[in-house]
Amino acid sequence: MEYKMEAGSVMHPKSVCFDLLLILLGMLLLWEPLGSRGQNDTEPIILEGKCLVVCDSTPSSEPAGNALGMSVRSGSGRVAFSASRQTNHEPTDMSNRTMIIYFDNILVNVGTHFDQESSIFLAPRRGVYSFNFHVVKAYNRQTIQVSLMVNGWPMISAFAGDQDVTREAATNAGLVIMEKGDKAYLRLERGNLMGGWKYSTFSGFLVFPL
Repeated sequence: MEYKMEAGSVMHPKSVCFDLLLILLGMLLLWEPLGSRGQNDTEPIILEGKCLVVCDSTPSSEPAGNALGMSVRSGSGRVAFSASRQTNHEPTDMSNRTMIIYFDNILVNVGTHFDQESSIFLAPRRGVYSFNFHVVKAYNRQTIQVSLMVNGWPMISAFAGDQDVTREAATNAGLVIMEKGDKAYLRLERGNLMGGWKYSTFSGFLVFPL
């Protein structure tokens, strides 16, 4: 079989095959970098069954997870709160029933998961949370004991019991694993709190989800 190129000239079939092979190789070389650019910085990279994730700095939504059981934190998943006691006296409800320490001055409430009225933090998702508190007693010759409660159970506690110090703080901090919907708050286990003046604070934030 012969292929005509111009009048009076012919091309051997082997030459045609060689030229086609060169064209295919050229297309493959051009295709490879285009394919590699299809993977952007925000997509998970699968490597031997493991997922390497690069987080977008400005994500549009919070992903729930993937097939490997891994989740990605994003800007919409940030959780943090900090509150102080501003009023001088506690509501009568505290000393009579709940013994919850109320914080009426919100400093930070990212995600709005800390309820000012009840002074209870509601965990929006399962994860490791960091809490710290600094509760000042207002009078000397008394001891106060304060506990960080999660669903009614004391997790960490602190006391201030120097009888000769007027303003002493019961303070502590720790990490707690919480499930979605768990409640965290401060409870006065012993003593009386009559002071505020922004000396006492309660803060927490999501370290990372689980």
